[in-house]
Amino acid sequence: MRSEGYEYDPHSRLAGPLTEATGASYRVQYTSLLSREPHAIRAVALMTLAPLLTGVLLVYLVWPSHWVERDGGQEWMVGLDVTMLVAIGLIELFMVVNVASVAHATMVARDPLPVAPEPGTRVAFLTTYVPGKEPLSMVRATLEGAVRITHPGHLDVWLLDEGDDEQVKAVCAELGVRHFTRRGVPEWNRPQGAHKALTKHGNYNAWIAKHGGEYEFFASVDTDHVPLPNFLERMMGYFRDPDVAFVVGPQVYGNYDEHPVTKAAESQQFLFHALIQRAGNRYRSPMFVGTNNVVRMAAVQQIGGLYDSITEDMATGFEMHRRRNPDTGCFWRSVYTPDVLAVGEGPASWTDFFTQQLRWSRGTYETLLKQYWKGLFTMPPGRLFSYSLMLVYYPMTAVNWLLGSLSCFLFLWFGASGTEVSVSVWLMLYSDAAALQIGLYLWNRRHNVSPHEPEGSGGLAGMAMSALSAPIYLKSFCEALLRRPSRFVVTPKGADASADRLLTFRIHLLWAGFLAASLAVSVVLDHTHAAMRTWAVLAMAIALSPVAVWCSELLKDRWERRALHRTAEVVEPAEPVLATGAVGSQASGCPLPDSPMSGSSISGSPTGGD
Repeated sequence: MRSEGYEYDPHSRLAGPLTEATGASYRVQYTSLLSREPHAIRAVALMTLAPLLTGVLLVYLVWPSHWVERDGGQEWMVGLDVTMLVAIGLIELFMVVNVASVAHATMVARDPLPVAPEPGTRVAFLTTYVPGKEPLSMVRATLEGAVRITHPGHLDVWLLDEGDDEQVKAVCAELGVRHFTRRGVPEWNRPQGAHKALTKHGNYNAWIAKHGGEYEFFASVDTDHVPLPNFLERMMGYFRDPDVAFVVGPQVYGNYDEHPVTKAAESQQFLFHALIQRAGNRYRSPMFVGTNNVVRMAAVQQIGGLYDSITEDMATGFEMHRRRNPDTGCFWRSVYTPDVLAVGEGPASWTDFFTQQLRWSRGTYETLLKQYWKGLFTMPPGRLFSYSLMLVYYPMTAVNWLLGSLSCFLFLWFGASGTEVSVSVWLMLYSDAAALQIGLYLWNRRHNVSPHEPEGSGGLAGMAMSALSAPIYLKSFCEALLRRPSRFVVTPKGADASADRLLTFRIHLLWAGFLAASLAVSVVLDHTHAAMRTWAVLAMAIALSPVAVWCSELLKDRWERRALHRTAEVVEPAEPVLATGAVGSQASGCPLPDSPMSGSSISGSPTGGD
């Protein structure tokens, strides 16, 4: 599904025009984003001052002379003060790491110089289908896009069908697409491992085991992503470099205008796709993203197929980046192109958005707990550094939410205070640091790859989505630490989007209740401090914001339905009245105008069936 009125073709060439590869041994070439800026000095000032001033704020808050000193007989309060001091210190330290990460990415981000593909390569284009999760119309749209892809070599389009569905087989036969299923094959449907049942990686690995030897590369998109005709033209050229294991592109949502959640969810991904992935190019190791990519078959076969993980793409990329190309002895590399080469669908309800964020964060935690230590001994230092900055985002956000709530609890309930500083100095440092951080974020918005967000937009919705996702990340973090089993969940698409209920927001409502109770207790106990109460109010507003948006959408939808109902009543013709004694004349039978509530006019409304 593609939003109407958006020009995707120009965004499919953001990296620049195709060039011809030169030299006997081609290597991917890059151009720095910073070097293209006429006012780069402003960015240098922002990327220097933002982390520096944030660090000054950290030092000021935890400076020993600012520690709270208690009179005798309050030993238990001393323990609470120390706990709060540690919490404040960690919150500010995580903030320094986050700002330094964005500043570093701003400094090193770069785009590859695209080159024409090598002719004659054998490529398989793959996408999957899970019956009951993806509408047949969506599968057809993706396959129709795939068969339009141009490639100067052999190209087969495959559908990997988990259900061996007869209707899907008919669509494949009609479009000339090859059909594959692992259904009914025990060795390809295991409880765990590379061929785990009911998982995306298990489906792909079954196909690789059966047909992988027939191709040099496989390209893939998620079922909800429609590839553009130049998908391979813009990706395959980088494989002239023999050490490139995979190439990935950005993720954009064609149903951008369908729901406020969808619009904000795409905006939330701005930093990752517009900046962090480009910074990964500096270390030849941007993250593997499963929504749209091309993979060298030899590289994925070397690690035994896609990795068994709830986020198989990131885990697979991590494993490939630890290995060397046996033909050259060099580490496998990857390339991120900013070219928008596939248009997908994002979550169209809060339920699906939270499910998506739970899965993404849980996969990151699993990589940290199960794989990261291997990289300490097998990855180049720069590459490990790049991965470290990417992997710490979810745990830092989760722990920050916990520590902030803990600090509020300790002060508002018990009056604990880890540090005593001048309110005016703190406010000055905090406001200046925040202004620089926001300034750095807004400066980077010029590198946005989204064809949907208006030029010059501030991305406030994306920042808000990141903030309100923190309780979700914390829940996922706790489940990972407790080793609670995780399962792969396909995000429902199209008309199958999950309906929201009040229970959808139970985590946020629990946190809002906790913060509201803490504020009430502080009034009773007279534990007043502007900063702590402000933080509690802001955190409560963040926790309640998705509920407020959901309620407003419900009210808006019901109001529109009532208005449409009134309109239908007005335009409905009255029963014909026959004059007494006159010859019975029949009404002309003019058809009613099409009702706005019929057909597909409201099929995209996720709140229509509440």
